[in-house]
Amino acid sequence: MPLPHGYIDFHEAKAPFFVGIDLGGTSIKVGVVDDLGRPLHRLSVPTEVHRGAEDAAARMGKAVRDAVEAAGLKTSAIARVGLGSPGTMDIRQGLIVAPVNLKGWDNFPLRDRTAFHCDLPLTFENDANAAAYGEYWVGSGRDFQSIALFTLGTGIGCGIIIDDFPIDGENSHGGECGHMIIDPSPDARICPCGFRGHLEAYASALSFVKRAKEALESGAVSSLSERIAAGETLSPLMAAEEAEKGDDLSLKLIFETARYLAVGIVNVMHTVDPSAILIGGAMTFGGNKTPLGRQFLSEIRQEVAQRTFAVLAKKTKIEFATLGGDAGFIGAAGMARLDYRKLTG
Repeated sequence: MPLPHGYIDFHEAKAPFFVGIDLGGTSIKVGVVDDLGRPLHRLSVPTEVHRGAEDAAARMGKAVRDAVEAAGLKTSAIARVGLGSPGTMDIRQGLIVAPVNLKGWDNFPLRDRTAFHCDLPLTFENDANAAAYGEYWVGSGRDFQSIALFTLGTGIGCGIIIDDFPIDGENSHGGECGHMIIDPSPDARICPCGFRGHLEAYASALSFVKRAKEALESGAVSSLSERIAAGETLSPLMAAEEAEKGDDLSLKLIFETARYLAVGIVNVMHTVDPSAILIGGAMTFGGNKTPLGRQFLSEIRQEVAQRTFAVLAKKTKIEFATLGGDAGFIGAAGMARLDYRKLTG
């Protein structure tokens, strides 16, 4: 079977090797990466949250062994494993504390139990920072000293990397930019976390659908109505398809999302001053591959330029991320590589 685009055979790979685990609420991605950040093999297994954290740790251990074998390597060739986990978490203690999408896993020692089942040393990191590190190491951030990665999906994730290091924060809550406040008004939109005015309440996929429904219920004319009446489920993808056909409401919602996101981006620029801001996730409206995606990015850039200093607008690059769904496990493996190099000199 031919390797996926961008993947290499182990005969071409440069040792040492690392494994990255990207833990999500629905699936767990596990991939083997060489010392240059090139993936050799990736597999995915269901998370099955209801089976509990210990069961998941055991299955992650098995998935690591399976991925290594499928890559044509032995477990002894693996220098270290990296695990990117959703929060909330205590990175120093290796605990997953109160994860929203992993009910019942509270205060579980995920780092140590997964390391036990892998029988390999393991680096523990926030999943958003892991994805950001993947882009920083070998993705669209590889030419920059510092980046912030916004991932647009059901929610909004963000990871910040500065000079090879993730911004974890004192309470393992650094980089949670989806929960920055962009609207302080008392009637601001409510974020899924329960607080008002957060970026995620305005620029996530859930928010997009909610705003679209509100517009339609208020009488907006749109081809979206016909598709909903035909039994389809309203989504950003549907809006993107209709926007490409010229639907005014869909275009308005997409550009409105870009402007909300730009406010969050400017806040990060004014706080961290990264070299580049990267936009990834499932809701990029086609990214660089489509005219609509390029329009979306252009709208973000224009709004940023209107809200920040000219020198920042000129020097800070705003681009789409390039690693897609591989960013999480590649970045987790890359952070394991960082720890390995610290320990071995």
